[in-house]
Amino acid sequence: MNLNAVLLALEVFVYSVLGIVALFGAYLALLLFRRIKQKRFASDKAADEFLDDVRDMLDKQNYDGVVELCDSPGYWAKAVPQLILVAMANRTKPIPKLKRLVNQEFEREVTTELEYTLAWIGTCVRSGPMLGLLGTVLGIVVTFGKLAEMGASGGDPSKLAGGIGTALFATALGLTVAIPLTLLGALFHVRVGRLETDVRIYMGEFFDELEASLNKGGKKS
Repeated sequence: MNLNAVLLALEVFVYSVLGIVALFGAYLALLLFRRIKQKRFASDKAADEFLDDVRDMLDKQNYDGVVELCDSPGYWAKAVPQLILVAMANRTKPIPKLKRLVNQEFEREVTTELEYTLAWIGTCVRSGPMLGLLGTVLGIVVTFGKLAEMGASGGDPSKLAGGIGTALFATALGLTVAIPLTLLGALFHVRVGRLETDVRIYMGEFFDELEASLNKGGKKS
């Protein structure tokens, strides 16, 4: 097998890997979109309705009712009800310690996973142009090899224009993979930030109500 054949095989391999990167990046984007949607409330109104129900139960010291509500099918996968379940299971702890515990749980079970997926999307973004450039370089090397052969045999070098165009197409394809994923990554960063902000606000309201309920009942469940 001569050098040109090896380079052509490598070029095909690069295109294959670039396709895999594109599919993997799209899969991660879809996964992250669904994960964020799952963790957030559908709207501010839905969040307010949930918190109103929790507030009413806390005011009545119905802690079992809060647990049952948070563990119901409509809420069990969302971030705030999950964290409220953690808080209710440890409500005998002092409020400052309870807040730290819930914050750690949020970072471990929600934030870390989302940031991990975002990091992989960033890897796909960086890999696309580099793979495209590698494909272009390999294509140009093959083209110059053919040019040298034509020079020795007296062929027409202008026929190599198509080969050069194909080689440059690899770079364009790499950018085509990277640009949409870059935009999606930026969008998801904003959505993750919104999720973190909403959780902190809603949990702050919950802790105020929980503290008032516990003080009212002398911390008896």
